[in-house]
Amino acid sequence: MLTGTLVGYARVSTKAQLLDRQIHAPSEAGCIRIFSDKKSGRNAEREELWKALDYLRPGDTLVVPSLDRLGRSIQDLIALVSGLRKRGVGFTSLHENLDTTTPGGRLVFHVFAALAEFIRELIVQGTNEGLDAARARGARPGRPAAMTPEQIRHARDLLTRPENTVVSIAELLGVSRNTIYKYVPELKEGRPALAGASALPRPTEPHE
Repeated sequence: MLTGTLVGYARVSTKAQLLDRQIHAPSEAGCIRIFSDKKSGRNAEREELWKALDYLRPGDTLVVPSLDRLGRSIQDLIALVSGLRKRGVGFTSLHENLDTTTPGGRLVFHVFAALAEFIRELIVQGTNEGLDAARARGARPGRPAAMTPEQIRHARDLLTRPENTVVSIAELLGVSRNTIYKYVPELKEGRPALAGASALPRPTEPHE
């Protein structure tokens, strides 16, 4: 068991929720200071949490009412608690009765971490298998093209008219100037190159 200071952290995700009940539990557990946020768990800007993490010193223990009050996801939770352990700081979740300052608590947390890594590997494996199957069917997985073949033809036609600028054409088609240059590569050689290219068979349209 660590013998440093117990520091609490509480969070509610909506204005309708009250912090009183969440603050009460860490206070009853003996925390001498409690930090609290009124923000969604998905909000990365949890100022009070970062203050709590900065306040903690080796030998201290961070106490939360429940696991979902600390992490936005299991991966986020594992990263935070692993970071505390590297600093010599313990972690306790009162609702789940999880205490990483004890051998049993550390074992449970290791199981959590191993399970999260296993799930991540399954997701990666499933994604790769899906891509392989798509390629076997002749599909070309990836992000959709920024410009459709029709937009590319339209851009080429507009570019043959000197009064049309690349910027104005990009704005008209809802793409960036760099995208026009990417999908109409002969434009890099100058406007005259477009006239010559229009008389030749159209090259295969690029894909992202």
